[in-house]
Amino acid sequence: MAANEGKTTGTARVDSWIWAVRLTKTRSQAATACRAGHVRVNGERAKPAQSVKPGDEVRLFHAGRERVVEVKQVLTKRVGAPAAAEAYADNTPPPPPREHVALAGVRDRGAGRPTKRERRELDQLRGTRPS
Repeated sequence: MAANEGKTTGTARVDSWIWAVRLTKTRSQAATACRAGHVRVNGERAKPAQSVKPGDEVRLFHAGRERVVEVKQVLTKRVGAPAAAEAYADNTPPPPPREHVALAGVRDRGAGRPTKRERRELDQLRGTRPS
């Protein structure tokens, strides 16, 4: 396999490029994301056949998070993960810090059924206390 196989210097379809750099698992997932409005190229909503070129910013909302990447290299065929990582610059902001929330109402195993008083305390903690 030649070193430049699957690489072009011009443009590529945005759905094909998203799939080639492994941001989605399948090309049809990438095309569906485009049609649903989850892909933006340079701030504009992208259709699956829209072209991308080096320097473009691609925003993809997929799997519950938004990815912001800059196209460094145009790929038309899927490549290995290390080569795919070199094809874009990941500008995704870090996720917000997760707050440690104590679970209200977690009881020790084998503690038995809560008493009426304990149930009232649990309801008060949860904010679901009936009037």
